Amino acid sequence: MPSAPSAASHVPASRLASSRNGAATALSAAATFWFAATVLGQLVFAAYIVVLYGGHGIHGNFQGWNAVMSHGHVPGDGVGNLATGIHLLLAAVIMLGGALQLVPQLRRIAPRVHRWNGRAYLAGAVLAALSGIYMLWWRGAVGDVVQHIGISLNAVLVLLFAGLTLRRALQRDIAAHRRWAMRLFLAVSGVWFFRVGLMFWLAVNGGPAGFDPGSFTGPFLSFLAYAQYLLPLAVLEGYLRSRDGGSAPARWTMATLLSLLTVAMGVGIAVASMGMWLPRMHG
Repeated sequence: MPSAPSAASHVPASRLASSRNGAATALSAAATFWFAATVLGQLVFAAYIVVLYGGHGIHGNFQGWNAVMSHGHVPGDGVGNLATGIHLLLAAVIMLGGALQLVPQLRRIAPRVHRWNGRAYLAGAVLAALSGIYMLWWRGAVGDVVQHIGISLNAVLVLLFAGLTLRRALQRDIAAHRRWAMRLFLAVSGVWFFRVGLMFWLAVNGGPAGFDPGSFTGPFLSFLAYAQYLLPLAVLEGYLRSRDGGSAPARWTMATLLSLLTVAMGVGIAVASMGMWLPRMHG
């Protein structure tokens, strides 16, 4: 006995195609919205690093690093000071270079620039991760062991993703290379997501909540030490699955979620820029 026709069979193929196309357009627009907000926020953060830390360094006032960084400059600790300087320099460089790697127009119009910038980005990400681990465990940092473990796992993921990104490029598996490059970009941006997430949390709660600002410890900061990279990576996986083979409802859902998260991120960027980054650049 023939089965009853499904509800979908009564929907014209043109309407189904239109729905899928509309969902795909919405998802692409949401991704562009997120990317634009991220690039803008990271440019401000990179400028803040260059102006504040670079400005003190150029004038030989390395003690000025301690104004906003614990153990920024320790007299007599040449190795540690060098590691800190390298880490700060690389943080600015990879913030500027990372976004360029994800611009499809650059890959298409200037592939050589894309390749050389990618090599510099990979090397910078690896050195930044290694110097960050050194600073965290041997130099000293705020927070507790739970936070330090979370941040260290972030650095390990940077090293892993950098290796996989390079491997897929050498294998000429461009599709996989781009996916790993996006994961690397998010992992490298963990320190930035931490600051933006913290500023959003402070804005929503009207001040510190779920942690002690004096000791910089507490359940929310422990959560954020892992969420700073795991949450963006989880959202990326959802986006990739929806983009590459998701149904129209799945794409609409992902587009809505991504847009809401971008708005929240935008709040964090605005609060961080106005309350922390820009004032110290002019101060």
